Amino acid sequence: MTQFLAKSNVSLSQNYKIFHLFSLDSATMASNKIELLLNAGRMKFPRNILHFLISGILVILSCMVVIACQKPTTDIVKESKEAPQKENPIPDLTQICQNLKNEMLAINAKRTTLAIEQVNQDIRMCLPLMKPAEQMELMHQSKRMYQQFLQIERTSEQQQAFENYALDQAAYPTIQQSKFEQLNLRDQYLLRHKGQAYIELSEQTDDKIVYRRSPQYLAKVFAPYLTAPEQVFIENLADQNTQPLFKNHKPDIDAEEIAKRAKFWQEYLQTYPTSPFLHDAQFLKNAYSSLLFLGTEEAPISITFENQTDIDAASWLVIERLAKSDDGELSAQAKKFVHFLTMSKEQRQQKIQISEKERTKLENIPQLLALSQLNQYLNLSPIDFKHVKKDCFSDAICSNS
Repeated sequence: MTQFLAKSNVSLSQNYKIFHLFSLDSATMASNKIELLLNAGRMKFPRNILHFLISGILVILSCMVVIACQKPTTDIVKESKEAPQKENPIPDLTQICQNLKNEMLAINAKRTTLAIEQVNQDIRMCLPLMKPAEQMELMHQSKRMYQQFLQIERTSEQQQAFENYALDQAAYPTIQQSKFEQLNLRDQYLLRHKGQAYIELSEQTDDKIVYRRSPQYLAKVFAPYLTAPEQVFIENLADQNTQPLFKNHKPDIDAEEIAKRAKFWQEYLQTYPTSPFLHDAQFLKNAYSSLLFLGTEEAPISITFENQTDIDAASWLVIERLAKSDDGELSAQAKKFVHFLTMSKEQRQQKIQISEKERTKLENIPQLLALSQLNQYLNLSPIDFKHVKKDCFSDAICSNS
C-alpha cells in the first residue's frame, strides 16, 4: 500500500508538472507543449488501471485548461462607433412655392446673379405644380423681377461712360481697363457677369445699348412646363428675337427671313387655333407680312409700287417665288401683290375700295395712296413700327409697349 501511494505521488507530481508547463506564457507555449507531451507519452505509467485512468484524466483536463485560456488566433473586429451622419433636410416644396413671389419681389439692383439664379431654380420646381393662369402670372412677374435687377441710376457722366464703353467693347473687345473703372459700380458688376442668369447687352441703335433679359430665359425656364401651343410659341419667338429685329428703325434681317417668319406664324395659327397666344400670333403674322410686302417708313420696298422695277430686288425675288407656290394665305397675298403691280391707277380706284375721306386725304400723295390701296387689297393691318403699341420683338412673349 505504501509503495502504491508512493508511485501515485510520483505520477501526480509528474502530472502536476505537465499541468504547470501547459500554463506557461503563450510566447513559449507552442514549442514546449509538443515536447512535454511527447515526454509524457514516453513516461512509464503504472500497470494499475486506476492509476492509469487518473493520469489520463489529469492530462486531458490540463489540455482543456490550456486551450480555454488561449486567445483565439483570429482578430476580434471591433465595431466602430461612428456618429450617425445627419441627412440634409428635404426642402419643403410647398413652403418654397408659397414664398416664391416674395422672393421674386425681393430681387433688386443690389442682389447678385447667384440670388436670381436660385430664384429661377425655385421657379422650375414650382411651375409643374401651378395652374395655367398661375404660370402666366409668374411669367409676367419674372419680367418685373429682371427689370428691378437691371435698373441702374447713373449720373450723366456715368451714362456717357457706359454707352461709350459698351459700344466700343462691341467693336473692340480689348478696350482699356481704365475706361472700365470709370463706370458705375453696378455697371462694372453686370458687365463682369454678362452671360450669367440670362443677362445680356442689346444694341438698339448705333448709339444706344441696354441690358436685357435674354429671350431664351422664358424658352429655357418656363416653356418646358407649359402646354404645346405655349411652348411652341415661346421657343420660336425666343429664337426669332435673339437678335433685335430693327436697327435704326430698319429691319435687320433679309427678305428671305421675313418671309420665313410670316409663314411660320401663318402655320402656327392653323395648328393651334385655340392658343392663349392667338392674338399675338395674328399680330406677328400681319407684322411680318407687312414687312415683306411694304417694308417700313424708313425702308420701304417700293416708293410708287407702279411696276416690278420699282420693287426692292431681294424682296421681289421672294415675293415672286411665293406667288408661284401654294403656301396658303401668304402665297395668295403674293399673287395679289404681283397683280397689283399690273393694275393702272384707274383700275386700282375701281377695284380697291377705300373710304372717301382716305381718298381725299391722299389723292395728292400718290405714294401714300398706293400704300393704303395695297394694305386694303392684301388685307393687311397698317403697322407703325416706330410707335407700335405691342412689343413682340424683344422677348419670347408680347407685351404692351
